[in-house]
Amino acid sequence: VQLQAFGGGLVQPGGSLRLSCVASGRTFRNGCMAWFRQAPGKEREFVAAFRWNAYYADSVKGRFTISRDNAKNTVYLQMNSLKAEDTGVYYCAAGNGIIQSTIPEGTSYHYWGQGTLVTVSS
Repeated sequence: VQLQAFGGGLVQPGGSLRLSCVASGRTFRNGCMAWFRQAPGKEREFVAAFRWNAYYADSVKGRFTISRDNAKNTVYLQMNSLKAEDTGVYYCAAGNGIIQSTIPEGTSYHYWGQGTLVTVSS
């Protein structure tokens, strides 16, 4: 199973980016696909996830939108109104059989992508 993340880059504060993550080798049609991020010097944190519904960290609610295309086995993260504190490496993750209460926990996911760097700076 491989997860490949795309779409990171340098963007000014207030700008937008769209991340994509393509899964191959296994489908997650009934599973959960998620985004986590890790800022320099900080621990990895949950950003958003999509199973049958969308879940968001409080810090990104109203600014980020997660969506998925099951036919393409792909999850997207549309990031708007970006802030400097959104800077970090964004990782996609996927897993089956994840119970709702553990969706924000990184240990719930069996598969991880390589990460894509998002830098928000003027």
